[in-house]
Amino acid sequence: MVNRQDLTNYCADYLNVSQFDDYCPNGLQIEGRDEITNIISGVSANLDLIERAIDSKADALFVHHGFFWKNEDANITGIKRNRIAQLLANNINLFAYHLPLDAHTKVGNNIELAKKLGIQNPTPIGDTLVWQGEVDTTLASFSQTVAQTLDRAPLVFGDDNKQLKRIAWCTGGAQGYIDHAIDVNADIFLTGEVSEQIPAIAKENDIAFISAGHHATERYGVQALCQHLSDKFDLKHQFIDIDNQV
Repeated sequence: MVNRQDLTNYCADYLNVSQFDDYCPNGLQIEGRDEITNIISGVSANLDLIERAIDSKADALFVHHGFFWKNEDANITGIKRNRIAQLLANNINLFAYHLPLDAHTKVGNNIELAKKLGIQNPTPIGDTLVWQGEVDTTLASFSQTVAQTLDRAPLVFGDDNKQLKRIAWCTGGAQGYIDHAIDVNADIFLTGEVSEQIPAIAKENDIAFISAGHHATERYGVQALCQHLSDKFDLKHQFIDIDNQV
C-alpha cells in the first residue's frame, strides 16, 4: 500500500516530470482515494478502460494519454464529463504521463519498444525524443518482426531487400521527426503514424519508413512503469489493453 501523495511525488521524481514542457499536465490528473493498493495501466483514458478499471476495483489508473490537452475545449462536457464522472464516482485516481514516459531511459516507451524488437545499443539522439540503435536484417524481415511483436500489420515504405544496420525510432505520432533519423544516416525510421508527405521524404532520402501504430508502439512504457511501482510499493498491477487500430 502507498499513500497517493507519496506515489505522486515518487513518480514526479522518477520520471523527471519537471524537465518537460508538455502538451498536457503530467502526474495526478484526477484525485481519488488516499491509499492505493491496486493499480491498472492502459494506453489511453477512454471510457472502455475506465469501466474496466472500475470492474477491477482499481484504486488508481495509470495511462500515457490522459486529459486536459493544450488547445482542446477546456469545458468539462460530453465524453470528457462522462469519463471524469466515472472516475470521481468510483474514487479512482488518474495518473497520466506523456512525454516523460516517452523519454525515460529505463521504463519509457522508446526503450521498451527497443527491447521488444531486439534493437541493440539503444540511445537517445541528443536531447530529442528520437532514439537510435542497431539491427542486422532486411526491411522485409524486420517488418515481419514488427508485425509479429505488435500483433498489427505495419505500413511499410521502402525496398523489401534493403539492408538495415542503423535504425531510428520514436513511438506514437512522431512522423515529423524523420529529419532526426536522416541526420544520423539511419537506414530506417519507425514510428506510430504517417502523414501524406512522408513516403516522398523517405524515398528522396533513401530511408525506409515503418508506421507501426500509435497505440501499438505505446503499450509498453506504462506497463513497465507500473510494474516498477508494483515491485517498489507492493501493489497489485494489471495492464488492460483496449484495442485501437490507429
